[in-house]
Amino acid sequence: MNKINPEIGFTSDVIKDPNRFIGRSDLITKCIKAINTPLNLIAIYGKRGVGKSSLARQIQQIALGDYTLLKKAGLVHLTPKKPRRYLTVYYTCDSMILDTKDLLSRLLNDQNNEDGLLRLVPDDGKELVEFGRVTEIEGGTDLKLVKWGIKGIDSSKYAKVVENDLVQTFRNFVSAIVTHQVQNKMKRDGLLIILDEFDVIQNKDNIGSLIKSLSSDTVKFAICGIGNDLMDLVHDHNSVERLLEEGALKVGKMQPYESKSIINRAEELFENKITFDGTVVEAISSKSQGYPYLVQLLGKECVNKSNQYAKDFINDAIFSEVLNDIKNGIAFPTLESQYQRAIGESEGRKTLLFLLASQPEGNAIFTDEMGKIALKEVRKDAADWEVDYIDQLLPRLIDKRFGPVLVKSEERQGLYEFVNPVFRVYCQLKEL
Repeated sequence: MNKINPEIGFTSDVIKDPNRFIGRSDLITKCIKAINTPLNLIAIYGKRGVGKSSLARQIQQIALGDYTLLKKAGLVHLTPKKPRRYLTVYYTCDSMILDTKDLLSRLLNDQNNEDGLLRLVPDDGKELVEFGRVTEIEGGTDLKLVKWGIKGIDSSKYAKVVENDLVQTFRNFVSAIVTHQVQNKMKRDGLLIILDEFDVIQNKDNIGSLIKSLSSDTVKFAICGIGNDLMDLVHDHNSVERLLEEGALKVGKMQPYESKSIINRAEELFENKITFDGTVVEAISSKSQGYPYLVQLLGKECVNKSNQYAKDFINDAIFSEVLNDIKNGIAFPTLESQYQRAIGESEGRKTLLFLLASQPEGNAIFTDEMGKIALKEVRKDAADWEVDYIDQLLPRLIDKRFGPVLVKSEERQGLYEFVNPVFRVYCQLKEL
């Protein structure tokens, strides 16, 4: 048997191709409405590992006029008679962005030739020459700008850089794109600017106000990031509250049938050259606990293990070896590195971390989705496991130098939450 490339069926990367996107019918329905509403802000939020960025990329594809996802999901009837089509900008933020000015500076200087703002900005006395965008699917519907074509056009109509004023420069750029590209050249309905990992911007003050002032029937923003609610994502929430009435998209954990569908789709992508036993599909769905990222990781590791034994059928024996590799710290090096950094050299902290990860989510006040952990409950279990001095072991787990793994809840004393719920599941899989 020839080795199968696991990336053909599974990926830990953001899913851009709608043919690989699974489930989320309720969210797709909301996306269609949000995209085709002239004036609103789209806000995608939820915990780590639930597929927010993949959903943002699907919104981009739909905004470009590609409704492949709807056909595949059996939702083609939701396609509007006259769907709004956009030119799109997609930018992934990072923690080096301190505030609004930093964000605008990045956007104004991003030279990505498929997603960047600059590729759409007309220059003084010049007009851009375009050809069709290259995408993961055939027949991409966006445009990619590759060279300048000289044209004798009045330069006063084009975008102007205003020295020492990033806000006005950004406004000028957006206005020029709308006038010359959206309305005149490409005959689109608007410009959609998607800001992914929006939550990592350190100071988001005034960004909401700027978005509100620029939003119109021809300019739409979409922000995507980690948050339990919209207040986590948009600090000046009140300034954009009306814009969010039809654009708030909370991404939760997957349903079990959706997790299983990821594996079924992978088998199709592998052209059934490798298949999964039904019991393994159930086990992966159960152990991933609704996080598609973990389904992808576990599926990929199963394929790697089957290649090792030259097998084309992944059964319980192969999956057991994968679980054993996780326990021994072999399977997922990035998560394992985080795990080792958290526990240090302490066996007691190792046990405590497992007990914290294994606590039932929530209590009478908080829903399961909140994922809160009551420390007093952990103390009872720790005593049974003969783990002493919890108060000495815990600080490392909330120390930024070692993660942090946990954060204190601001809502009630004695409650903690895992920063990364995927890591929480990983700690459970370690088993003691």
